Amino acid sequence: MSQADIVVFRRWKDTGDVIALFPELPADLDGDHCDAYEHIGQHGGADYHGVIQQTIPCSLNDAAALAQELRTTGYKLRPIKRVGRVHHEARRQTAADVRRTM
Repeated sequence: MSQADIVVFRRWKDTGDVIALFPELPADLDGDHCDAYEHIGQHGGADYHGVIQQTIPCSLNDAAALAQELRTTGYKLRPIKRVGRVHHEARRQTAADVRRTM
């Protein structure tokens, strides 16, 4: 994990559960999907834009329990509200770097 793990907390419209999206951490070798984490299911890959469409913004207070769970697993969280192109490019570059070492 990096020095600070950029994270976006969102709440699912249908269930109200909180999801953490890590826009700079790739979940696949092409970097198309980002790493994500929820209480149930824990780590997985996510289509960032697809999740954004199915969720609403989440306050840090509402995400506190999930943030604490992530910190206990070693994440150093840096929550942000909006992701820019630079974050998606960083994810794709990390995936490309991993591919080159294989």
